[in-house]
Amino acid sequence: MTIFAMIPARYAATRFPGKLMQLLADRPVIRLTDSAIIYKEISSHGGKAVMSKKEHESGTDRIAEAAEALDADIIINVQGDTPFVKREPLERLLKQFDDPSVQVASMMQVLTKQNEIDDPNFVKVAVDKNMNSLFFSRSVIPYPRDKNAPVTYYEHIGVYAFRKKALLDFTRWPVTPLEAAEKIECLRYLEYGVPLRMIVVDYMGVEIDTPEDLEKAGKLIK
Repeated sequence: MTIFAMIPARYAATRFPGKLMQLLADRPVIRLTDSAIIYKEISSHGGKAVMSKKEHESGTDRIAEAAEALDADIIINVQGDTPFVKREPLERLLKQFDDPSVQVASMMQVLTKQNEIDDPNFVKVAVDKNMNSLFFSRSVIPYPRDKNAPVTYYEHIGVYAFRKKALLDFTRWPVTPLEAAEKIECLRYLEYGVPLRMIVVDYMGVEIDTPEDLEKAGKLIK
């Protein structure tokens, strides 16, 4: 398989504008961007950057623009605000595509702290017995009506892998109602009948969505 990894980098993030240029261990968080500032930072350190040509609803839409011209089988979307991704989980993610039915795959980690389970900044995911996603939500899912029922809560990690066709299909579909309500882009796949194959990964650190997350990430590095 021909595989490309891409990092969509939007400068004007809604919850934390300019977060990808904030300093993490004395370096910017990031090195397919909509920002000349980020483009210059990446290029000046020998990285390869592509300026997106238009506005996009999501990072997935942004990488699809760059991926359309590539001769690729699988595209990995490593979110710019997820700096603690490791090699082994990425290898396991790619392994899911040995199953020809898998069109999209992603990662999740176990949540154990109640404040994180309750926090809408932590996107939760519920899966079936085959590890296919059933739903993603900022709300607590599943809701523990039976306090004695054994429940594992999973946080969705914003790292995706797509077959090229599935990635391009995503951009051709209009934004769906659940996606718009929750502001969770992968719900678009579920609303069009495409489940995500999920893998459980060890603790992957902090996704940087807020200034508080940046502070937590700095502590992890130290």
